Amino acid sequence: MISYEDLFDRLKNNEEIAKKFSEIEIRILSVLNFRDLFEVLLGEVKNQFRVPYTWITLIDKSDVTRLVQSIAESKVFRTRMRLVDRKTFTNLIGKQSQPILVNENLDYYRKLFPIEGNDSIKSMAVAPISLDGEIIGSLNQADFSKERFQPGIDTSLLEQLATKVSLCMSNVTAHEKLKIMAYHDPLTGLLNRRVMEAILNREIARSKRYRIPLSLVFVDVDKFKYVNDTYGHDTGDELLKYLAALFLEMSRETDIVARYAGDEFILILPETDTNKAKTMMYRLQTYLDRRPLDTGKKIIQFSISFGVVSTETMKIQSANMMLKMADNALYQMKKEKSREVFSSI
Repeated sequence: MISYEDLFDRLKNNEEIAKKFSEIEIRILSVLNFRDLFEVLLGEVKNQFRVPYTWITLIDKSDVTRLVQSIAESKVFRTRMRLVDRKTFTNLIGKQSQPILVNENLDYYRKLFPIEGNDSIKSMAVAPISLDGEIIGSLNQADFSKERFQPGIDTSLLEQLATKVSLCMSNVTAHEKLKIMAYHDPLTGLLNRRVMEAILNREIARSKRYRIPLSLVFVDVDKFKYVNDTYGHDTGDELLKYLAALFLEMSRETDIVARYAGDEFILILPETDTNKAKTMMYRLQTYLDRRPLDTGKKIIQFSISFGVVSTETMKIQSANMMLKMADNALYQMKKEKSREVFSSI
């Protein structure tokens, strides 16, 4: 029979735990980006419950991990996060939503540990977290004590915490997707025109200040209307996505690739002169000649035209001026191509 003193102690303990949960919930539900979410969440869990190790394991190649890649270089990502493939996660955890407690054979769960996985860990709790009803990973806690997370103890509080984390993850994911939609072209995933123009103004100012060349390339697809009319708009969209992916593959980390409008693209190439920019574009065209778009049903051979301008040869004052000059250079290339076709008839 439980004494009044024991009952009072339990009630008091439950109140303290509820208060800690409330404080964590208040902090994490106000967060709207992944960097702050993981820093605040893991820090709060560690401090409020005095857990030596807390980290997140996420199933790779999910909607969340694609969004989380934006913080891949941060310390919190490298030390408090682990990505695993779905098969590995399922083999370790199964498909259950209840937390798992482990204090034996911890090496079996080593694949869930972050890079700083510590050999001094003696017990751990793995609480699955979900997004839109699908398990996407787990919130993990570990302790030096073998008794802290021993199997058989009540896991309702761990499950409650995982539910709050899942709710917060849903909020942050929705917000990050909206942010991406505001900055990126929905078809190709490239930066949109508005963001590109802001970046271009910044790069022009940097080019002037440090007296380093900056090139801009205005690109469009030759006879893109013919592709749409002949093969359909879905094929036209595939072509644009194929070209966008190729731009990204062939560009450097410092380069900026954006979709301007329709079949028009912009490449901003810092510390690149006109000759280097043109060499890159001719190399790209050679690649396209050898590897046209393969839709799986048909091969679409296509070419591009481009105009290049650089701050080394032109007195550029603004993004608008540079874009107009590059557009004019593009127009000249298309005229020359038309003359070549006409003279060959």
